[in-house]
Formats: sequence, structure tokens, C-alpha cells
Amino acid sequence: MKEILREIGMIARALDSISNIEFKEFDLTKGQYLYLVRICEKPGIIQEKLAEMIKVDRTTAARAIKKLEIKGFIEKKDDEHNKKIKKLYPTEKGERVFPLIKRENDHSNSVALVGFSEREAETIFNLLQRVRKNIEKDWEFVKKGNKRNY
Repeated sequence: MKEILREIGMIARALDSISNIEFKEFDLTKGQYLYLVRICEKPGIIQEKLAEMIKVDRTTAARAIKKLEIKGFIEKKDDEHNKKIKKLYPTEKGERVFPLIKRENDHSNSVALVGFSEREAETIFNLLQRVRKNIEKDWEFVKKGNKRNY
């Protein structure tokens, strides 16, 4: 069997490394840009949903969110119906950086797909979505404290 996940991992680590280097000038480090992008795309998202989207545990998300808040990229606001719920919103600073992060993402997508037809790119996208959905089942299972059999 081909080492598909190894290839996906190398691609993800390379892109993450590039982003961490390029976004250092904005004081965004260690994948914080991922959180900021999702918050800008979905203002008012709650921490738990954000962690689920990015596929990290709540503690990891809480640390990244706290750092973004301290650096002034995001702010937490009380939910108007339930004061226990904190919603996440980008600040003006976060909104200013968002288009630059989006532009980097678009560029990386273009570079990654050089030489692929639109149909091939669509096929890759659909296949990767299927892979993600398969993995999500195990992620949810293990996240709940279960052990996989392999």
C-alpha cells in the first residue's frame, strides 16, 4: 500500500512551516493563523466548534485562542442568551491580517496544483474529503477515550 498519509503529512508540515515563517512578521506563530482564519470566516464561533474544525483537543485550542486574544487578534464576547458561552470575534487587527493569510493560502493552493487540470484538482479535493471523513470517525472515537484495534 502506498504511504498516502505520509505524503499528506509532509505536505501539511511543509505548508505549516512556510506559513509560520511568513506570518512571523505579524506575530502569528505555531499555527495560530489557522484559528484566526476560522474566526474571521465564522465570527461568533465558540471555542469547542473551532477546535473541532481544526481537529485539535480543547486544551490546545484554548492555548492558541488565549495567545491570539493577548496579542489583540481576537476577542471573546458573552453570548446574549447564555453568559457561560464565550463567542470568538476578530478584532480590527485580526481583520487586517486575514486578507494576507487568505492570499497566502490561495497562493499555496495554486503552487500545489501546478500542472493539474481543473478536473484533476476537483478529483483530488473530493478524494481528500473522503479520506478526512474516514479519519474523523477514528478521531471522534479516540477523542472520547476509546482505543482503536489495529
